[in-house]
Amino acid sequence: MSQPNPSTSADTAKPKLLDQVRNHCRLRHLALSTEKQYVQWIRRFILFHNKRHPLEMGKAEVSSFLTHLAVEGHVAASTQNQALAALLFLYRHVLEKEFGWLDDVVRAKKPKRLPVVYSIEEARMMLDEFVGRRWLMAMQLYGGGLRLMECLRQRVKDLDFERLQVIVRDGKGEKDRVTLLPEAIVEPLKQYLAQVRQQHERALREGYGGVELPYALERKYPNATREWGWQYVFPADEPSVDPRSGVRRRHHLDASFLQKAVRVAVLKLELNKPAGCHTFRHSFATHLLADRVDIRTVQELLGHKDVRTTQIYTHVLKLNGYAVKSPADKLWSSALKLHQQDAADNHKSA
Repeated sequence: MSQPNPSTSADTAKPKLLDQVRNHCRLRHLALSTEKQYVQWIRRFILFHNKRHPLEMGKAEVSSFLTHLAVEGHVAASTQNQALAALLFLYRHVLEKEFGWLDDVVRAKKPKRLPVVYSIEEARMMLDEFVGRRWLMAMQLYGGGLRLMECLRQRVKDLDFERLQVIVRDGKGEKDRVTLLPEAIVEPLKQYLAQVRQQHERALREGYGGVELPYALERKYPNATREWGWQYVFPADEPSVDPRSGVRRRHHLDASFLQKAVRVAVLKLELNKPAGCHTFRHSFATHLLADRVDIRTVQELLGHKDVRTTQIYTHVLKLNGYAVKSPADKLWSSALKLHQQDAADNHKSA
């Protein structure tokens, strides 16, 4: 009787390439959205080259794929760079091949654009359009400079009502930071959380009250998944199946819950600018700088690694706290004064 070929058995047991990509994403604690994007770009890369294995390809194939995206796909520079990041992840971390050409692949140059910002009056009108959870969320985006996903992923234990602070865990770049909790939402938020707690306790009785915990905390503290402090501040109305673990439990609200409402409000108010949820964060920074808050403080509140990232908001301000005046306004003001003086003299003569 022939013995099974060890190499054949090993090849059979080895996960498929895209499954390997998923495993490495989870090993590095990448967000589920990042994992999905990486898998999607790697699949498109392979299909573009007629299902050739990435180990059979190199710099020429990567460059031709990126060129195809730019020339025929008309994708933005950020999208092209996202595709490149996925391919670099594939070669460096999944295939563990540090080819010399990886560093030579040219990244698309992103155009430098000023952030879209609400005026103070526009921010007020936008916030007036929301009620309930959407208002609480929008107030945190504008009042604390939170990114939308940072708002959605916050846990009850991260709110400090006494110090009016929010601890942002695992923000962009896996960095923690402390930012502001608007005093205006303290009491409404406490009342809302009392309702959420009742829902949580009912969910526990029905057997699905657990929540996803970061990293390996669920193994270390098996009961923490049911504790009130670990629950999401903005949980979804219904439980769902975790796409990674397959466990049915309460997740946070989907991003579209606020995104769609913001889009409707922008159209209703006819703001005529490409504004969205992130515009609240831009407005938070710009309005603080306009109020003479130190740029280093704003940098810390936003969680920027480099102050040069924060400095872009100074370009949005009407320079030097509205001190600079257009020469056309000065000219027109002088002409208007002369016109008014002439009119007054003519009136006296009459």
